[in-house]
Amino acid sequence: MSKFKKEILGSLKDYIMIIVGLAMYAFGYTAFILPEEVVIGGMPGVSALIYFKFGVPVAISNFVLNLILLACAWRIVGKTFVIRTVFGITVLSLLLGIMQPFFTAPFVEQQAFMNVLLGGLLCGMGVGLAFVHNGSTGGTDIVAAMVSKSSNVTIGRTMLYVDVCIISSSYLLFHSIDKIIYGYVILLVITSVCDYVINTNRQAVQFTIFSEKWSEIADAIIGEAHRGCTLLHGTGWYTKHDVKMLLVMCRKIEAVSIFRIIKAIDPHAFVTQANVNGVYGQGFDEEKMKQQIKKARHAKAQGIEPKHPELAKNSKIEETADFSQRQI
Repeated sequence: MSKFKKEILGSLKDYIMIIVGLAMYAFGYTAFILPEEVVIGGMPGVSALIYFKFGVPVAISNFVLNLILLACAWRIVGKTFVIRTVFGITVLSLLLGIMQPFFTAPFVEQQAFMNVLLGGLLCGMGVGLAFVHNGSTGGTDIVAAMVSKSSNVTIGRTMLYVDVCIISSSYLLFHSIDKIIYGYVILLVITSVCDYVINTNRQAVQFTIFSEKWSEIADAIIGEAHRGCTLLHGTGWYTKHDVKMLLVMCRKIEAVSIFRIIKAIDPHAFVTQANVNGVYGQGFDEEKMKQQIKKARHAKAQGIEPKHPELAKNSKIEETADFSQRQI
């Protein structure tokens, strides 16, 4: 298969998974949260306030408000982010418009807290799935992106501040502390579940293998598990003998297969396994370089030779690295 076809298939897979994630979000929001008249964070929360006050469908206000924000942020956040966000808000608004008429009453009757939890779980899983595949739901993402471009405030912190303000403003409509507390519960659940989905996808495992059959194990891992191995030379201080160690990085879901390969070849191999939260480089996640780019450009503007001159002039890295992996 050609490189071009692989890229097309990879992009197609990303867009399909973004749609699946947004569908989960839309279902959780319209079936469990909106019928309980609870306002959540983000642009759907602002849209809910408009809906409860003026009766404008959530889908319409969500789409229009996001477009206004994107128009303001066009020059700040970059073309790549805007295009991806337009796709996300369009799909989400369509799904909200389709699903909202079907759920006029709470999905689980007389169980407000249960609806809040289930809705938060579905929304968090949906947002996390969309983020993992480089998608965006718009809303406070756009505000956070603009703030992070001009200050050192993180995206996650900005989104938290904005969401708290949106949820708290619902008191002006309902004069109910209970609904505000439910909104905070949903915010906590969405944030926690979203983080879990994102970090689970990025978690990796590091194996350190001591075995006399290191060559066979390395060949098997490369041939069967399709993961690279690094051979390290060491000395056993007790025996004073030279030893060979293999260092292997893999995704967490691949760990069981690699461990079976090791034990099938050498049941007496000494193996250590450690969780690694984020592995960057070929075959793994791309490193976020936003701060390095800023420092390099600042140094160049001051007439100082930056440590990494290529970052000071590479705008493509900045466009793709800023929002490829988010922590909320």
